Amino acid sequence: MTARSGDGTLSAVSFDLSVWALPPGATPDDVRAAVQRCREGRHGERHPDPRVVGFYRAITGAYPDRPAGPGSPWEVAPLHTAADHVAMHLLPTCEDQVLLDIERLAGEHDLMLFDPQDGSVYAPPARVAP
Repeated sequence: MTARSGDGTLSAVSFDLSVWALPPGATPDDVRAAVQRCREGRHGERHPDPRVVGFYRAITGAYPDRPAGPGSPWEVAPLHTAADHVAMHLLPTCEDQVLLDIERLAGEHDLMLFDPQDGSVYAPPARVAP
């Protein structure tokens, strides 16, 4: 990813995303509250949500994180995983295809996307109402 600085030049910036497995009907505020609990180190004792496990296996099948090899999109590896989410810190040079794959896999696994850069929450395509 790149961003324009005040003088119009391009500079590299990192990009973070996380995917969340919350109950049906969860709202963006529910996701933000879950993110806050994670930031505070409060991870409930529970078994990993199968949606999170499926997403993690799929994304790391395409882009390994243990170890992250040459050409890896991960700025931090291994990825942060918890029972209800996976947090991904992407390199500034990450290709757009990686982001498209994250969005696609979030939809396939019924996970909500959280963008900590601006606090946006996105329902995956499979959950967007027509």
